[in-house]
Amino acid sequence: MEQVTELSYALDTFYFLVCGALVMWMAAGFTMLEAGLVRAKNTAEILTKNVGLYAIACIMYMLVGYNLMYPGEPILEGILGQFSVLGRDDNAAADVIASGGETYYSGLSDFFFQVVFVATAMSIVSGAVAERMKLWSFFTFAIILTGFIYPIQGYWKWGGGFLDAAGFSDFAGSGVVHMCGAAAALAGVLVLGARKGKYGKDGSVKAIPGCNLPLATLGMLILWLGWFGFNGGSELKVSNVEEANAVALVFVNTNMAAAGGLVAALLLARAWFGKADLTMALNGALAGLVAITAEPLTPSPMAATLIGAVGGLLVVPSIVFMDRSFKIDDPVGAISVHGVVGIWGLLAVPLTNDEASFGSQLLGIGTIFAWVFITSLIVWFALKAVMGVRVSEEEEYEGVDIGECGLEAYPEFAKTGE
Repeated sequence: MEQVTELSYALDTFYFLVCGALVMWMAAGFTMLEAGLVRAKNTAEILTKNVGLYAIACIMYMLVGYNLMYPGEPILEGILGQFSVLGRDDNAAADVIASGGETYYSGLSDFFFQVVFVATAMSIVSGAVAERMKLWSFFTFAIILTGFIYPIQGYWKWGGGFLDAAGFSDFAGSGVVHMCGAAAALAGVLVLGARKGKYGKDGSVKAIPGCNLPLATLGMLILWLGWFGFNGGSELKVSNVEEANAVALVFVNTNMAAAGGLVAALLLARAWFGKADLTMALNGALAGLVAITAEPLTPSPMAATLIGAVGGLLVVPSIVFMDRSFKIDDPVGAISVHGVVGIWGLLAVPLTNDEASFGSQLLGIGTIFAWVFITSLIVWFALKAVMGVRVSEEEEYEGVDIGECGLEAYPEFAKTGE
């Protein structure tokens, strides 16, 4: 076993924290992407949802979620206790270093890195239910997903549960994070229904364009940047030559998959629609990132590019068919990007990783999707019965900014003579 030194402990802790900060910055990416892809009259509400869900996720994961996901490493000693991860007590770091133990980074850095992941999963739900959901119903669901639903399936893989024992492979969360968020979003959309005017009685589909594509593009690029922390940090260590090289490969593969996804989606949109559809290009890049997240270490950069490209080719028809054929109204394409492509990413793992099998991957996919979708569906129906989940038709027409937040993101647009 490699000797843990004070320098390696400090370096790995710092690396973990910086990667966590990059993942936290993905909250800004989701916020900007969603704000750009909804109508102007719903912008303030979706901004409120995103900043609110992040704070809720942090608190719930601290109080409940982390203990459920890593039951052998409780992060709180009592409700008002002092942070102390068993076996990773930061106050005993010097003893760990002296004994050459397995702990090589601060326990609190691990918690910080994990907590920003659960917020990412909840952010996926936000865009899919945009423009017609009650704000406080959404926040109530966020409490339950981040505190209970997400951590339990996270334990099955990352906490040493049965999926991990069965050989299910998910390096950074194509299933545990992204498909989880998509399954919860799908359940919410089915309970919520489509936006008014989206689908005609004759089966026609009305396109509802977003209000700010520059903002959406900025959001995608922020997410692309944050993903280096998402995947790179999941290597967990950087303090020796082998691990440093592994982290570099993860960064390169993450970047190449995004590039492959964007180019593939753009080319497919051009061939299919006759135009270079920017929204499809944005979702293509995100699809590439989701696809490579399940295994960014074993592919070569060329293979990573191809894995991302397949994700880009999948996301375009998925968005189209969910909208036109299944009448699933997802304003930002989150279910396709994180769900459909998340499944592809998990199935692609055995193509480059000999230790993974399609059987174990299918077991993980089925288990995570079933758990999150069914429990989320129950919670959504309960919320619908108790407090309602959808704003009134009048509020939806006026915009949820006024009805839910009492202000507008772009008040000057509605005024004249100024």
